Amino acid sequence: MNIDISEEAGVRYLHFGSSWIQGAMRIARPFALELDYTREMMTPLLFHGDDWPRKVLQIGLGTGSVTKFLYRYRSQAKLTIVEIEPRVEAAARQFFKLPDDPVRIEIRHGDGADFMIQSKQHFDLILVDGFDADARTGRLDTVPFYLDCRARLADDGLLCANLLSRRKDFGKSVIRLKDAFEGHAIAFPSCDSGNAIALAAVAVSCPRSGIPGTQSEPAPCVPLGTFEDIKTAALRLKRTTGLNLLPTLARLQESRHLAGGVLQL
Repeated sequence: MNIDISEEAGVRYLHFGSSWIQGAMRIARPFALELDYTREMMTPLLFHGDDWPRKVLQIGLGTGSVTKFLYRYRSQAKLTIVEIEPRVEAAARQFFKLPDDPVRIEIRHGDGADFMIQSKQHFDLILVDGFDADARTGRLDTVPFYLDCRARLADDGLLCANLLSRRKDFGKSVIRLKDAFEGHAIAFPSCDSGNAIALAAVAVSCPRSGIPGTQSEPAPCVPLGTFEDIKTAALRLKRTTGLNLLPTLARLQESRHLAGGVLQL
């Protein structure tokens, strides 16, 4: 696999021997998230306080964009990155200013699917963004892999996956996610780049709304918050980090994932 670096209009890009962009960094703002889909991969931050996440697993390093963002703006987070190609790490360090901090950033070289099978750790946030030179995911978009991810999530953990399709058809990927997470998964409307971000979580017991005067049985659900709470969190995140996820919330409203004013997986 070839690893190529290009620059245009103040932005540096990573390629794997093709025109597909594997990551990007605005040279003047190395800790900012340049690509739309990397920004949307930070949506899970809207559903928890500033002290979350503490343990992050990232499958696929790329230019280290989300790694750098979490490293700077979530100082309590310890980041484990699994990258199959050692030269990608070398490129991220040489050309994309990946921090050298082994206390908080641990990079392991290997297959992300194998790591999920072998790991005994639990993570608050699992980020999946691994592709080859032809934008193929291989085992990283299969029911067994998603089941392994589910087993490695903390009780309040979230899986956030970047889905990429040349035809912008993510239906089969979402079905696989839902199969693994018993239906508790959603995909955002795709970005112009063809990427779509999906979220999944392990359900907890929530009260089922029933008829007054009757007993209600708990039902499995994953409540992520009301629209107003999420919007408040987005405004706070924009103020503290410069990351604007308000357009993402608008797109979620259009996709009816916020029906009734509550986002729930």
